[in-house]
Amino acid sequence: MPLVQCQPAGRRGRIRTHLHLLLLFLIVLQTHGYIIIPPDYTYNNLKQAPKITAQPVSHTAFSLDDVNLACEASGDPAPSFRWVKDGNEFRRELFESGTLTADEKEELRSYQGSYRCYVANELGTAVSDLARLITESIPTLAKEKRQKRRSFEEGESAVLYCNPPKSSVTPKIHWMDMQLRHIHLNERVTTSLDGNLYFANLLVNDSREDFTCNAHYISASVILPKEPISISVAPSNSVVKNRRPQLQKPAGSHSSYLVLRGQTLTLECIPEGLPTPEVQWERMDSPLSPARARTLNFGRWLRIQSVSEADDGEYTCTAQNSQGSVKHHYAVTVEAAPYWTRRPEDHLYAPGETVRLDCQAEGIPTPNITWSINGVPIAGTDSDPRRLVSSGTLILTDVQYSDTAVYQCEATNKHGNILVNTHVHVVELPPQILTADELVYKATEGQTVLLLCRTFGSPQPKVDWEIFGSGPALANAKMSQTSDGNLQISDVSEEDTNTYTCSVRHSNRSISAELEVLNRTKIVDPPQDLQVLRGDDAVLQCKYTVDHKLKQPTIQWKKDKHKITSSANDDKYTDYSDGSLKITDVQMEDSGIYSCEISTKLDSVSATGSITVQDKPGSPHSLELSEKKERRVTLSWMPGSENNSPVSEYVIERKEEQNPEKGHWEEYRRVPQDIRHLEIHLQPYSTYHFRVRAVNGIGTSEPSPPSDSYNTPAAKPDMNPENVTTVSADPNTMVITWQELERQQFNGPGFKYKIYWRQASGRSSHWDESSASNPPFIVNVNGTFIPFEIKVQAVNELGTGPEPDAEIGYSGEDLPLKAPSEVAVTELNKTSVLVRWSPVDKESVRGHLLGYKIHLRKKSPRTHSRRGLPMQEPAADRNRIFVVHGNKVETVVSDLQFYSNYTLTVAPFNSKGEGPHSKAYHFSTPEGAPGPVSFLTFESPSETEITLHWEAPDKPNGVLTGYLLQYYEPVPAISSAQLVESINLPLVTEFTLKGLNPQIQYHFKLRALTAAGDGEPVEMEGTTLLDGEPPSAINIAAGQTSVNVSWVPGERQRNIAFSFRYLKKSVGGEWEESEKVNSSQAFYQLQGLMPGVQYHLRILPGNNSWEFKTAGPELHELPSSFATQGWFIGLISAMILLLLVLLILCYIKKSKGGKYSVKAKEEDQVNGARTMKDGEFGEYNDMEKCSISQRSVCESKRSSNDSLADYGDSVDIQFNEDGSFIGQYSGRRDANGQGTHASSGATSPINPNMPPPSISFPTSVTGFLGPN
Repeated sequence: MPLVQCQPAGRRGRIRTHLHLLLLFLIVLQTHGYIIIPPDYTYNNLKQAPKITAQPVSHTAFSLDDVNLACEASGDPAPSFRWVKDGNEFRRELFESGTLTADEKEELRSYQGSYRCYVANELGTAVSDLARLITESIPTLAKEKRQKRRSFEEGESAVLYCNPPKSSVTPKIHWMDMQLRHIHLNERVTTSLDGNLYFANLLVNDSREDFTCNAHYISASVILPKEPISISVAPSNSVVKNRRPQLQKPAGSHSSYLVLRGQTLTLECIPEGLPTPEVQWERMDSPLSPARARTLNFGRWLRIQSVSEADDGEYTCTAQNSQGSVKHHYAVTVEAAPYWTRRPEDHLYAPGETVRLDCQAEGIPTPNITWSINGVPIAGTDSDPRRLVSSGTLILTDVQYSDTAVYQCEATNKHGNILVNTHVHVVELPPQILTADELVYKATEGQTVLLLCRTFGSPQPKVDWEIFGSGPALANAKMSQTSDGNLQISDVSEEDTNTYTCSVRHSNRSISAELEVLNRTKIVDPPQDLQVLRGDDAVLQCKYTVDHKLKQPTIQWKKDKHKITSSANDDKYTDYSDGSLKITDVQMEDSGIYSCEISTKLDSVSATGSITVQDKPGSPHSLELSEKKERRVTLSWMPGSENNSPVSEYVIERKEEQNPEKGHWEEYRRVPQDIRHLEIHLQPYSTYHFRVRAVNGIGTSEPSPPSDSYNTPAAKPDMNPENVTTVSADPNTMVITWQELERQQFNGPGFKYKIYWRQASGRSSHWDESSASNPPFIVNVNGTFIPFEIKVQAVNELGTGPEPDAEIGYSGEDLPLKAPSEVAVTELNKTSVLVRWSPVDKESVRGHLLGYKIHLRKKSPRTHSRRGLPMQEPAADRNRIFVVHGNKVETVVSDLQFYSNYTLTVAPFNSKGEGPHSKAYHFSTPEGAPGPVSFLTFESPSETEITLHWEAPDKPNGVLTGYLLQYYEPVPAISSAQLVESINLPLVTEFTLKGLNPQIQYHFKLRALTAAGDGEPVEMEGTTLLDGEPPSAINIAAGQTSVNVSWVPGERQRNIAFSFRYLKKSVGGEWEESEKVNSSQAFYQLQGLMPGVQYHLRILPGNNSWEFKTAGPELHELPSSFATQGWFIGLISAMILLLLVLLILCYIKKSKGGKYSVKAKEEDQVNGARTMKDGEFGEYNDMEKCSISQRSVCESKRSSNDSLADYGDSVDIQFNEDGSFIGQYSGRRDANGQGTHASSGATSPINPNMPPPSISFPTSVTGFLGPN
């Protein structure tokens, strides 16, 4: 529905007005549809409208030669020129050049007037600016009479008038003498704008006859000298009178000026007076800007270049000297000829477009703007509804080629007019696609891609985009077409990879473009915010992923937005290929924001992190001591740098120079971080230094520079020593001691202690006294433990400390003289008694009674051990001492043994030792429940029997009457019925349970019994053992001459003996059998095998068999011959033995027939020793004596010699299934090589003890074969 149909009927008139304004607004929005021909568009030469390149300029012509009005222009085709003078055609039409010159036949004055130049070709007519030509004769001087000599008195003011000839051109005035030298000008002698020469006051030497005014008319090229003026200045006969300033020019106190914008304004202020006045310029409404205004002519002129509206206002000139001042006000009004604020531009337009020509001008008063077409005012042309003029703007809608023209905009006010030409060229150009064909675009996922299809034509071509195999591109919501025909694809993904075609509507022009979408570059491990200690290394991660089709990306790290560069000469920064950055030896300046940017040719991604370098704080500084008093001073300081870790506290340290023990820095106090000053209390007679440290989470700072030293004056001691007491050790002496004062508490020189004492029981008020530099102090007295009043006072050269309080001390103590009496024992329970006694006399203590010691001795027990022998106990258990401190006369003695006899005595004691013991008191403890049995084990003779073994309790606590055995099947969360066996024979230590279920694991409890009750139970769990069997699964690890066999013993199986049988798989091989092996052994090694030979292996008893092959090359036996027969070997051996006997006999005979010197004997001994040593390595060993046929026997012997069993211990070694060692050495071998072969492995989960195997079993293959 149309918009107007939506409005109420009562508002129809207002609706039409609003609709008209809306349509006008929409037209304005649609303007500026001009076109610019791209440089790569191919077209033929385009015609150009005329464009004026040289404008005529207004001027004054003094001759026909000066008549020259320029008018040059360009255009295609070449334009023609015509002139209009004062609104009328002037002369004929010109070609090639439109410059207007004078005709020699005409008079000069006929050319005066206003001119315009019109330049035209077929595209329109351009109009020049309006130029005014003024004609006049060359200025000349009228004949003048020579002026009379003028006379003045010294100090008067004077004016010399120039009055040059009138002209439209202002001449330049020069005052000179007859020798054409300029008159010297200064603050006293100046010229005015009208050319007159002013003297503020005359001097005698101003007298001369040739003051000449020269008027220079530059455009007329003429200088006119006036008649010389002669003046005479007579000296004053009286004192020259000073006078206040007066203005020679301008007259009066106020004047007004009108100046146009852009012109130069010159205000003049020429005073007279004596002495010569000084001139000051001011602006009344604002400060005078030196940049806008400057003074000239010795301050008499104020000049403002290029006046603007801001210069409008009131100005003042003040002339003053010592006699007074005078002021003149200037009211400056600024107006403006028209000037452009917005000018229309030349453009090409396509047919049907809307053209908007904006023409805005300003001026004072506001100019009137008019439009012309080809020099003809629009008001004088036919009306056209497509043309609209509004506020200086010309709007042309639906332009056609006929609208091609030059449009003139002219602004006019009373100060002048300005004109601008604008060319509107409506053209039709065929469409062309300017983008190259078959371009390949690459992008990464998520980017926005712009596929170019740049076209040009007039009117602008319309294009359509299609996707290969998918149809129109605009059907995809992610794709849109820009106003210039490009295809924009937002948030591209891999599915957008395709070929796209751009076609110009209604033509056969088209191009294709290929889009390839790659994986987006990502940072998978961005840099983190790190806190690093100064001096450490920091690594910022920036791991990334890029598409494999892209080259290695560029990694750029920045710190605080500044690029980081690494070099081989500087190892501060190290870049790694995975994007991470290592910063070595970080310092405080390395703190900042770090960013890594991963850039490829298609995209880039960045991430930021930070490094905060932390360090222990900087040292405090600027320590000051203030408020200095005798006993205190205030220390203040300034904090150092926190180094990115807040300060938590400050440590104040001080050093005392007067105290050798504290002549080093020591901590005085710690204060919170918000405290910057502290009052410190001091001791007299000391020199102090202070320093401060700061503490943060990293550590403690270096100390600040020390403060100035501060000395406190000496004073009397403030305090006396504490803990004054006696520590007398011997009778007849009293040792007084006290806690010494610290050195800083001496408060002055000459420090010592004054000691006072007197007998406390005496009535004398006299104090004995002495002095000492340190404790203790010994006083000789008569008597033991006599009380004295004692006191110690601190003294130095300035006086004594406060009066001390007296303490009670004693002379030396001695051992007590009497023993306690009436010792009695009351039974509290079976193991505790209450002991009481009567106290001793105080006098008999002979010292401070520290308490009593109870000596308790346990006699031989009332029962015997399980072996029938008296039980032996440690001395500490037999003899015990209980200490009762103070004056108590009873105590409880506990932890007594049941069924035991005790003896008890009591003795007093003081610091000297114990006194005599009381009479011995004897008592006994009753029988109690026994302790637990010593140990409990079991064995299983059969699948239904368990035999328990134990030993009697170490603490029977009475007479054993037997044992109580309880057993049951433990079931979780269920109370099982218990079976009970009472064993009433106290000497029995084993018991067999029969008829047990092999499938049940039993829980056993065994208690010992006395008449006093049941003892603590010993508990264990166990099951019966099943019949053992040889292993059915073994692990074989073969070596060259041996093989390791391991197996897992059966759970809950009794030990059983078995053996290995093995057969060499070769011709003539025979079965061999190993020694007996225990099933709990878990490992065995067969030795004496041939390398590289295949063997059969069986276990007896049993039918299982295995095969294995030893490692190494196979050794082949020699074929059987007579050399291997036994008779031949025996014969050869007998012959060798016979030969050896003969050699020995010969040697003995020779030895008896000769004498040998000592030297020869020594050499023989040396040779003999060497032979024995060599024989250890060089003679044949047992293996070398063996023949090849006996190799297996020799190997067996060597294996036997190297067996672990020969090292003194029998071996119980277990291996895992892979042959790894899991056993340990166990047992001991006796000297004859026979030992116990009890298994060290547990045969059940509970009982590790199994009946040992027969000791007749050999432990290796060698043992089975026997020695050679």
